[in-house]
Amino acid sequence: MPDKRKIFTRTVLLVSFVSLFTDVASEMLYPIMPVYLKSIGFSVMLIGILEGVAEATAGISKGYFGHLSDVWQKRVPFVRWGYILSAISKPLMAIFTFPVWIFFARTLDRFGKGIRTSARDAMLSDETTKEHKGKVFGFHRSMDTIGAAIGPILALIYLYFYPGQYKWMFFIAFFPGLIAITLTFLLKDRVAKSTGIGVDKIQDQSIGTSPHQPLSTSPKVGFFSYLKYWKKASPDFRYLVSGLLVFTLFNSSDAFLLLALKEQHLSDTLMIGVYIFYNLVYALFSYPIGALADKIGLKTMLITGLLLFSIVYSCMGFATSLFMFGILFFFYGIYAACTEGISKALLSNLADKSETATAIGFYNSAASICTMIASSLAGIFWFTIGPKVMFLISGIAVFLVVCYLAFVFRTTNGKVVKQ
Repeated sequence: MPDKRKIFTRTVLLVSFVSLFTDVASEMLYPIMPVYLKSIGFSVMLIGILEGVAEATAGISKGYFGHLSDVWQKRVPFVRWGYILSAISKPLMAIFTFPVWIFFARTLDRFGKGIRTSARDAMLSDETTKEHKGKVFGFHRSMDTIGAAIGPILALIYLYFYPGQYKWMFFIAFFPGLIAITLTFLLKDRVAKSTGIGVDKIQDQSIGTSPHQPLSTSPKVGFFSYLKYWKKASPDFRYLVSGLLVFTLFNSSDAFLLLALKEQHLSDTLMIGVYIFYNLVYALFSYPIGALADKIGLKTMLITGLLLFSIVYSCMGFATSLFMFGILFFFYGIYAACTEGISKALLSNLADKSETATAIGFYNSAASICTMIASSLAGIFWFTIGPKVMFLISGIAVFLVVCYLAFVFRTTNGKVVKQ
């Protein structure tokens, strides 16, 4: 009998708006971050290391806090505190400009992301069924990315009136983050029950005690205990994650795409304009692509997105005009819409409902370590062999990942095929 629950529940809408306002704050700063860091003495290599360390911090914490969310049967506290830490990190980056302080503030922002991400994605998964995962995750990504478009627009307006005055933007960015924090107080955890979805089985499988037993009696959760999930994960989960992790090794921070624009002497205004355009494309296509993925298969959409990434990166080093960058960033937005929410929907489909946050957290943790390596290597390659070769290597490597996933999806037992 088909599930007739609402696709977009109150929780889905609230989580999506929280993400929207958070991204207004974060993306207001993201396009000017590399420029700001260079203005206070950071080299491109140091920017790459900073982004890599920050992402690694987020990744390791995503695994631990995702597993903790499953064990504690709680989502909201992790979501709320994650957004609080990210919000307060914004003004901290403008108070002092010493490298150690910048590393601390940027890492605090990513630590907040690590606390909330797996619990938030599990909360979205708990709210829907496999038949609608693409729509729900696509809608969330769309709302998230609308914020990612609004943020740079606000930055563009500010820089028009106050060119080069970056510091005050970090204080301004605190206010949309404050709105996001306020909205998290409207979220509620689902009540565990035998016929529900989401956390209904967590108590029996993860703790093995009465649902009314205090959390203080729960077993201690080791910081790296989530790594044990790999052994009991399904073969399909391991095949998919293996391919995605290799992809992540060649997917450096988007800061390098923005630096590619600066290499062609585009102004700050044009650079931010291109980034806004990318986010608008991403936001516009995320939901329809998610809905289409529910019909044709999430794996088909994921492979399509990765193929687009390969093409964009292979061509990025050869772009020399605003028109060429516009085309590439358009397809880069389509790639993001085809992969970001879709990959999480696929992963959640391959995990038991009682371990959704652990499964997503495991992947996010490993992916962030790979991102640290990718961003650090990209910074080194930028200096040693140049951006053109750096982008080309990434494009070719990801094409090989596409071939691997296409082969895996055709030869597995079918569990992944229509998910």
